[in-house]
Amino acid sequence: MPPTATAPDDVRQPQRPDSDSRAPGRLDGYFRISERGSTIAREVRGGFATFFAMAYIVVLNPIILGSAQDMYGNQLDGGQLVTATVLTAAFSTLLMGVIGNVPIALAAGLGVNTVVALQLAPRMSWPDAMGMVVLAGFVVMLLVATGLRERVMNAVPLGLRKGIAIGIGLFIMLIGLVDSGFVSRIPDAANTVVPLQLGLTGHLSGWPVLVFVLGTLLTLALIIRKVPGAILLSIIAMTVVAVVIQLIARLPGRAWGLTVPEWPGNPLATPDFGLVGQVSLFGGFEKVGLLTGALFVFTVLLSCFFDAMGTILGVGDEAKLMDDKGEFPGINRVLIVDGIAVAAGGATSSSANTCFVESTAGVGEGARTGLASVVTGGLFAAALFLTPLATMVPSQAATPALLAVGFLILAGSIKDIDWSDFTIAVPAFLAMVMMPFTYSITNGIGIGFIAFSVLRLAAGRGREVPIPMYVVSAVFVFSYAMPALGLT
Repeated sequence: MPPTATAPDDVRQPQRPDSDSRAPGRLDGYFRISERGSTIAREVRGGFATFFAMAYIVVLNPIILGSAQDMYGNQLDGGQLVTATVLTAAFSTLLMGVIGNVPIALAAGLGVNTVVALQLAPRMSWPDAMGMVVLAGFVVMLLVATGLRERVMNAVPLGLRKGIAIGIGLFIMLIGLVDSGFVSRIPDAANTVVPLQLGLTGHLSGWPVLVFVLGTLLTLALIIRKVPGAILLSIIAMTVVAVVIQLIARLPGRAWGLTVPEWPGNPLATPDFGLVGQVSLFGGFEKVGLLTGALFVFTVLLSCFFDAMGTILGVGDEAKLMDDKGEFPGINRVLIVDGIAVAAGGATSSSANTCFVESTAGVGEGARTGLASVVTGGLFAAALFLTPLATMVPSQAATPALLAVGFLILAGSIKDIDWSDFTIAVPAFLAMVMMPFTYSITNGIGIGFIAFSVLRLAAGRGREVPIPMYVVSAVFVFSYAMPALGLT
């Protein structure tokens, strides 16, 4: 690559002085590291922080998919699912770094993998279900090619974008609290007005929760002290503490959740690519019919489309990649990679891959370019052979990063919402609270869009609403009405 090569976008950020070493010419020229006020050290730290914050997917995705059966009673092999999950995450994230040049990592999307496991697979074979995911990815790419997806994103008013960003911040904070065990669902929530509780029994107890609490305090203290690598240093330090605690206390595995912090013995594992390519594009339509099959594809598409949209806007805003109009220059390259990732997830049987909100952990470390994604993707690639080592970081050591970053997103965005204009303030408020309360980025966006369109019409300002907003709002209304119409 010649020294004059440039990254595939038009983002410009003022260069800020920094004590870290500056990027070499070729690397800096391609990723525009200095232009965005970053350094190689920050990008590397950010890449590591993002990887550790989302490494749980290597364990969680195989559990979700592997526990389900298709209509013939077949289950996917756990070892093959681990390989498929890691392989697709590595490919998608590296592609996002090289082509999109943004610090956004991708992996199997939570929520959509549940749709595949519990809605699609029981009605068809696994290859049929994954074929539906591939088709959804093709539709996403078609929407990008026609410019429709970019028009939808650019039609979102700035105040609502800020609400979406704050909602994502609150959402990842709740994810961190739940995954760490600091907050839990009450088992008999149906018999109480309180659905969540502190700890697992109504109060805090146990070494794992202590690791989370100490990790949160350490992360915030390092951030306040402006220590370079604050988030990553906290993750590493608390992983060491967790390993020592486990070595001494010998806690049962369930005490830590999905990942037990102990040395795995042999850190190497041989990848099994048996699920790659096991796809039937149109077999599912033969099983469920054209209409139901189309609705299944639409369900996957809706989740992937708007989850990714919210994450891209939230991460882009936090990383200061937006221009003066609040738009994301070069967004089409980011969106096309997201579409490829959806299709790639189906092709490997790991379910649709999408942008991960945990990328904000890397942004919190100062990551501003695709180099951070290249680092994260490289770590996923290494995890193909080092899965035991990659999965020894417990969630209690990684999730404090989500709380810290969630606060930073909220603090940086809430002042930019015009709270005196209820036609934007109310939709922004609904978007930000519905994401954590419904545990879904897509629901927060949908309710926010519908509220914005309705309130502007009610205020006699309907002409101020872009046509794409009306169209998308109508799509969400139809989506929410599908169960009542008997279409699910």
